[in-house]
Amino acid sequence: MAARLGIKPGDLILESGWRDGADEALRKEIFSAAGNEPVGDGAQEVVDLVLLWWREDDGDLVDALVDSMTFLDAHGVIWLFTPKMGRAGHVEPSDIQESAQTAGLAQTSTFAVGADWSATKLNAPKGGRR
Repeated sequence: MAARLGIKPGDLILESGWRDGADEALRKEIFSAAGNEPVGDGAQEVVDLVLLWWREDDGDLVDALVDSMTFLDAHGVIWLFTPKMGRAGHVEPSDIQESAQTAGLAQTSTFAVGADWSATKLNAPKGGRR
């Protein structure tokens, strides 16, 4: 799955929103492929990508996306992991799309990344961030 997410050796990854219930096997695969430990929320480094674990009751998704972009490389992406439909904490696709647009991001793909989680790829439009 790490290859499908575009994870490469040496990628520096900021992880946010991880807590109990996140897919541990997926996390291990991602960070093993990158060869780095995750960068935490308090870090000040520029990162290649952001893994944002998000549930419906986690707060304002727009704010979380804008915060995620703060340390993201100009060509980096945000992978938004949300519970699949029918799982506790599921986020409606329309909410994701609206939040992404408000944050100045484009939604490019969504697919399953395990039994309980979906991944949505978000990146800045080709013309640059707003």
